[in-house]
Amino acid sequence: MFSKEVMHVGEMASGAALTVPVYRLKGKQSSAPSIYIQANMHGAEVQGNAVIFQLLELLRSSNINGDITLVPYANPVGCNHKNGEYTLGRFDPITGVNWNRMYHFDADIIAPFVAEHVNSSDSEINTAFKQKLINTIDEKLDHSIYGLTTGQRIAYQLQRLAYQADFVLDLHTGPISSKHLYCPEYALPSALYFDIPHTLLIPNNFAGALDEATFCPWWSLQQSFAELGRNYSIEKESFTVELGSQEQIDLDVALDDAKSILNYLHYKGVISEPSYQPKEMTRYGCYLKDYKAFYAPMGGMVDYLAEFGKPLKAGQPLARILRMDNYGDGDPLHYLSLEQDVLPILHFASASVNQGTELYKVFSEYFEL
Repeated sequence: MFSKEVMHVGEMASGAALTVPVYRLKGKQSSAPSIYIQANMHGAEVQGNAVIFQLLELLRSSNINGDITLVPYANPVGCNHKNGEYTLGRFDPITGVNWNRMYHFDADIIAPFVAEHVNSSDSEINTAFKQKLINTIDEKLDHSIYGLTTGQRIAYQLQRLAYQADFVLDLHTGPISSKHLYCPEYALPSALYFDIPHTLLIPNNFAGALDEATFCPWWSLQQSFAELGRNYSIEKESFTVELGSQEQIDLDVALDDAKSILNYLHYKGVISEPSYQPKEMTRYGCYLKDYKAFYAPMGGMVDYLAEFGKPLKAGQPLARILRMDNYGDGDPLHYLSLEQDVLPILHFASASVNQGTELYKVFSEYFEL
C-alpha cells in the first residue's frame, strides 16, 4: 500500500546528486481516480511539506480508493538556496526564471491527436492522451539536442509524475498571505470543497505553471472535440493551493490544511471517508484579471494595516509609510488607500520597501461563491 523512492533530478558541480523523495499510496480500486500532490517548488514556501506529512499520517487510517502520489521538497535547489537567514529559491539563480514557470505544454499536439481519435471511445481517448503527454515529456527529457536547464530537468520529471494522475495539487505559500486557491474557471464547483476562503479563477491558458501544464492539455482536447460536435467530457483538475505565509511551518495548521485536502479527495472519490466535509464559511471569488497588485508610491518603512479576508472600503487605509527623513521639516507619516472596495490577499514580506515595490495584492472585483 505504501512505498517510497528517491528520484534523481540532476547533479551539482561537485557531482552530488539532486534528489526528490516520492511517496506513493496504492489505491484499492484500479478504476478510482488518482491524485498527485507536490510541495516546496519555491524555496521559502515550506508549509506544504508539513501538510504532506499530515496527509501521510491521516491516510494511514483512511480508506484509499485511488492511487496517491506525494512529493515534498520538490525543488532541491530552491529549498537550499539561502542568503543569510532568509531562503530565496523563487527564481533559478542561474537563469533568473521563476521555478514555477518551467513546465511544458505544446498545443500543437492537440489537433493531430483529435484527428486520429475522432471515432475512439472516451476511455480510449483518456488512455491514449495520457500516454501522449507522458511521451512528450520523455522526449523533452531524453532527446533534447541542446540539453536542458537545471530547472527544466527538475520540472519535467515532476510533470511526468503529475501527468499520471487525474487531479493535481501544487502546494505553495505567499510572502505574508491569506490562504487562497488558484482554480481553473471550469472547476469552480470543486473549490467549494477546500476550507479556503479565497478563490482565484484562472483562464484555461498555459503560462508555464504546473497547474496550467496539467489541466490545459485536457481542456484544449475537450474544446477541440467540441468544435467537431463531439461531447467529450474531462475529469481532470489542477489547483495551486496557497497555504499562507512563507518561511515558516505550523504543524497544527498543517493538520487543518491536510483535512481540507481530504475533503476534496473524498468528494472526487480518491478516498472514501464521509467524515471529511468542507466547513461552512464565507468564500469569495475573483477572476485573475481582477487580481491587482498595488505598488508602493514611495519608499519607506511600511506599517501594513489592512487585514486579509476582510473587505476594505474605498478610502480606508491600506497601509501607512513612515519616513523619518521627513521628521521636523515634512510629513513623516503617509497613509495609503485605494479608490475602490477591495479584498486584501497578501502583502510584501518586509517593512522596508523601495518605491515601486509590490506592496499588496488584492481582489479588486470580488463576489461570494
